[in-house]
Amino acid sequence: MAVKSLPPQSKKRVIRSWKSWIKDVNEDDVQTLNKDNQCFAIEIASPNRNKPLNDSSGTFQISSDGNLVILDGRKDIVWSTNLSSSLANFSAVLLDTGNLVLQDNSNGAYVWESFQHASDSFLPTMRLFVDVNRNEKNVLTSWTSPDDPAPGRFAMKLMPDLAGTYILKDGNIPYWYSGPWNGQRFIRLPGMRSLYNDGTTVGSDSPGTAYYMFNVPNSSVLQYYVLTSSGVVEEMEWSYEKKTWDVTSTRNECDIYGKCGSFGSCDARESPICTCFRGFSPKAEDEWEAGNWTSGCTRETPLKCEHNNSLGKEDEFLKMEGVGLPDHYILFPIDKDCRGACLGDCSCIAYAVVTGIGCMHWSHNLTDVVKFASGGEDLYVRLAYSQLHKKRDRRVIIATTVVLGSILIGLCTYFAQKKLSNYRARKYKKGLIFSQRKESELEELPVVRFETLSNATENFDRTKMLGEGGFGPVYKGKLPDGQEIAVKRLARSSNQGAEEFMNEVMVISKLQHHNLVRLIGCCVEHEEKMLVYEYMPNGSLDAFLFGSHKREFLNWQTRKSIVEGICRGLLYLHRDSRLKIIHRDLKASNILLDEELNPKISDFGMARIFGGKADQANTTRVVGTYGYMSPEYAHRGIFSEKSDVYSFGILLLEIVSGKKNSSFCDEDQQFLTAYAWKLWNEGKITNLMDPAMCDSAIEDDIVRYANVGLLCVQEIAADRPNTSTVLSMLSCEIVELPHPKQPAFVGIQSSQSTEPSSNDVTISIVGGR
Repeated sequence: MAVKSLPPQSKKRVIRSWKSWIKDVNEDDVQTLNKDNQCFAIEIASPNRNKPLNDSSGTFQISSDGNLVILDGRKDIVWSTNLSSSLANFSAVLLDTGNLVLQDNSNGAYVWESFQHASDSFLPTMRLFVDVNRNEKNVLTSWTSPDDPAPGRFAMKLMPDLAGTYILKDGNIPYWYSGPWNGQRFIRLPGMRSLYNDGTTVGSDSPGTAYYMFNVPNSSVLQYYVLTSSGVVEEMEWSYEKKTWDVTSTRNECDIYGKCGSFGSCDARESPICTCFRGFSPKAEDEWEAGNWTSGCTRETPLKCEHNNSLGKEDEFLKMEGVGLPDHYILFPIDKDCRGACLGDCSCIAYAVVTGIGCMHWSHNLTDVVKFASGGEDLYVRLAYSQLHKKRDRRVIIATTVVLGSILIGLCTYFAQKKLSNYRARKYKKGLIFSQRKESELEELPVVRFETLSNATENFDRTKMLGEGGFGPVYKGKLPDGQEIAVKRLARSSNQGAEEFMNEVMVISKLQHHNLVRLIGCCVEHEEKMLVYEYMPNGSLDAFLFGSHKREFLNWQTRKSIVEGICRGLLYLHRDSRLKIIHRDLKASNILLDEELNPKISDFGMARIFGGKADQANTTRVVGTYGYMSPEYAHRGIFSEKSDVYSFGILLLEIVSGKKNSSFCDEDQQFLTAYAWKLWNEGKITNLMDPAMCDSAIEDDIVRYANVGLLCVQEIAADRPNTSTVLSMLSCEIVELPHPKQPAFVGIQSSQSTEPSSNDVTISIVGGR
């Protein structure tokens, strides 16, 4: 049962708690009542998150057997409390806490509580718990997306015996970790207020159990927590002044589990944020320099006990102060000598003594160590003796330096210059030095000051984030003159992007077309690289097209207009602009919609410019998105105008069907293209049509557009029409269309891929063969 405050645009019947209103609120009243929004409400359509009601004809009632039920318009039960009791003397009560309870009128006992079935929201007095003995738990589960309440990728659950709280991604992948409970706070949350200040209670009723709840002692403060669809726990506090919920918690990059890999320490205040422990070095130097630290670090000098060396000196411990301790620890009795016990066990690689918990040992890789500005614990990491006493050898070095004097200075100068030269060469190769390109390529594009963009986005506040792509986050902002903008900020941790950033600047700054997103300016200050675009209020096409209530806005005429607009933009890139440009990453998420749902092609980071009369090229660096790649490009690295035509064909079939090629599944058909080909051969191609637009679509149009889509995705590039021909086919300038040949069913796996295969993720390091 989802218990939340409803957004102003909501048009559902809700029940309000006693202190605010005791009444059923009609649809017309919701807009007015939400101006105050000072209480929690129950969305009647959301108890069964996987099967919500599709209209307003549902009813919420107590059935004859005493169960709370939701009925659809046909009076079929879509959700029930499923109590086995035959008693019928029950009543439903919404408590002031937001807890909806089913109460036995004979004794006042609660026989069912919504707080025992948490969704994504954690309210005061609600109890999250785990009981491994009874196999019972109450966990937070995120929504799939901000507007889809179905269970999403993230779940927050408490570990038994007070071992901490995890946010897990995709079922079992750690995404965030709180550390164990020490009686006052979770030890990896140094800023967590004490038990007596914030009313937090964490406890265990018996071995294998744990529970977590909080209360707000100050009754004037309205507060709750929500696990968002992106895996972030946000603290929500009601602002009486602004009459809205404020997000009062923050998150940084180091909060993501394992950001720096094993034996790496993360400090959000530093740049780069990841460093190896003393005595350790990066496992993959190239990845580390590129900002991908997840491979972690490896020990430089083996421990004495690992080689049974009786002659060497004993291992010692490096003290790391004020850190968040890793998980997978072993507890030792508090009366033991923690250091001595660890030193006497060769498998023990670190220890810590924590007030309220005791002696903690680690025998596995130390993953997810975070450096805090204040607070935290002291971690003692086992190192070889030589790693901790290198400073003592400086006397020898100094003496040698005095004797050899000028020779060593000369050598040092030589090697320093050589190292500096190599460093500059590496930076140039990675695209991080713009000095030779900046003046010539940016001279026609306005340069926006960093301070201006920081002010426009409220210092890049998370609430201003529109989304996050492969190169970094995109923020909404407003310039001093009132113009709304979208700021694409290249993440410092991105292992791709600097080259693509300059590519996008060079390409899009020279393009002007109604169906291409307009680049307003760029910023290359403070080691930041940012692009400033015109703001598109309706976001990307995929947010409308796939699994969203927004699909109802896409009637057939609107979809036709979007398809033809994309095609005109593509024709401009291929034929009409000063430069012939192949986009190489055309997909629904890269099509933005303005306030009138006009399409704009965006994200030119992967685009390639053709010089002279060339119309085809080969690359050893395949970039783009699986599922939209043409076969000749995915397998041989050959790209041309026909590569974009293939991607356009996939996109056209998606727009007609409302289904994503990558996630499509129908019997034995793995891809939308295969399903469309099957329907075409069976003479049932109209079945491809999205049911959401059945009242507005014209059958002949559906057949024509599906035909064009199948022509665009034919396996052999020469068989596909060019962009100009595609536009003529869509606008009926070409009346008779050829029969398509079998499409290319390009799978999401690639023998050359070194990245996780996904149709939703843009990849850029796949070798063409």
